[in-house]
Amino acid sequence: MSFSTSASNTSQAPGRSVSGLVLVDKPTGWTSHDVVAKLRKLAGTRKVGHAGTLDPMATGLLVVGFNKATRLLTHITGTNKTYAATIRLGVNTTTDDADGEVIQRRYANAVTRDRLEVAIAELTGEIDQIPSAVSAIKVGGKRAYQRVRDGEKVELPARRVTVSRFKVTGVHRLDKGKILDIEVAIDCSSGTYIRALARDLGESLNTGGHLIALRRTRVGPFTIDKAHTIEQLGSRFDYCELSQACSELFPVREVCDHEAEALSFGRLISPNDDDRCYAARHDGDTVIALIENARTKTGYGAKPQVVFVTDYRIHTEGEA
Repeated sequence: MSFSTSASNTSQAPGRSVSGLVLVDKPTGWTSHDVVAKLRKLAGTRKVGHAGTLDPMATGLLVVGFNKATRLLTHITGTNKTYAATIRLGVNTTTDDADGEVIQRRYANAVTRDRLEVAIAELTGEIDQIPSAVSAIKVGGKRAYQRVRDGEKVELPARRVTVSRFKVTGVHRLDKGKILDIEVAIDCSSGTYIRALARDLGESLNTGGHLIALRRTRVGPFTIDKAHTIEQLGSRFDYCELSQACSELFPVREVCDHEAEALSFGRLISPNDDDRCYAARHDGDTVIALIENARTKTGYGAKPQVVFVTDYRIHTEGEA
């Protein structure tokens, strides 16, 4: 599945009348919230959100939605991700990454390539992972990292995640071999913490470990090569219009006039061929809604889960 920007405006922000997705190449030092705040100004609307947080030290792909496209973000957040990362063996930090304070040093001289590959294999596949205590997971309504900053001790439960690829792409020995920097490529399920993989790899090798570089290169069907920097977006606001974005994310079902009208009023239409979520597209152009088979009090059929074009009959009469 490919993604290409389908619309842009070099003279003014899209405003509230247009909806779409923006692929941002987040710079280091920026929080995901910083990016959203900047995109609010560039898009000319307050309704902006992102599909999956990147830590300030991380760079790479952040999928941002504005206006009605924010309703797609929950679907995107749960997709698989790809990362390029550098793990430093021989040092533990308070945050499991380079932003934390060093709390322990252990030599990595004895780590051979064979030992490294065995340890990585144990962290590949379906694993139970304990997220970093300074993650954004909410504990009792409060972010875990904020509880840590407030001096609280945070112990998060393990969660099942899938690491489908954990491949070594480079090995560099530093400080006479006491420190080992491992460059890796990782494909993983949503909810996987790369910092936690770095920490656990270090513990399994008895060296300690933390993350010193992280770049996200893929989120579901979206890839970093289609992303734009903040500076580029400032001069040319490239985005993917809502209907195209839906067509990229979901299988498409073409609907006729009366089906489009029914969906716009929240009514069922005949069921889909399978139980996947579909983008209901009218006239090969406009996605009316996201639909999924469901049984309701009025019957069984394809039910609108998210409606993008409401009151379709009035909409078409206004255009006639």
